[in-house]
Amino acid sequence: MFVKMFTVGILASNCFLVADTETSEAAVIDPGFDSESEAKAIINEVERNGLKVKYIINTHGHPDHNSGNRRLKDYTHAPILIHEHDAHMLSNPPADRKLRDADLIEIGSVKLRVVHSPGHSEGGIILLSSDAVFSGDTLFAGSIGRYDLPGGSLSELVSSLRNKILTLPDYIKVYPGHGPVSTIGEERRYNPFLQNFNWTIYG
Repeated sequence: MFVKMFTVGILASNCFLVADTETSEAAVIDPGFDSESEAKAIINEVERNGLKVKYIINTHGHPDHNSGNRRLKDYTHAPILIHEHDAHMLSNPPADRKLRDADLIEIGSVKLRVVHSPGHSEGGIILLSSDAVFSGDTLFAGSIGRYDLPGGSLSELVSSLRNKILTLPDYIKVYPGHGPVSTIGEERRYNPFLQNFNWTIYG
């Protein structure tokens, strides 16, 4: 699996170009760019590698993760995918496909399983491959997503972290919605929020 990360937009969101090198099929996850230069950097990478973008995937409905949807769709003609609970947050353009928990997104031989992970937003998702997770704004290196925005919930975020993040093996690479890349093992050992969230809520 080929992965290229771009940090884009005023909130420094991570946008990922994911591809199967054998078939050259690709997806763009969270195109939150807000300038033409950022759009061109992604498009140039697609063209340089001879890729065909099959999907545009939003891990949730906040604008810093999807503000480039229209520009990228105009270029690729790829459908926009987002979880059904956040689909109402997209309007120009609207979602082409509404995702549900356990859906499988196939990009050549690369398979991304949709895992509904509410807490940061009602329709937040993580995307799980055999050796990596695109964690959106559920998990960051050394931190976790905000839960004080509309649609957010601390109890749901804790449930997502406990039941859908911490159940993953240590070797899984974490590609977060903001900040540096990590691994599940590193976050399990060093992320203070994953070590202390029980007493934060129940203590």
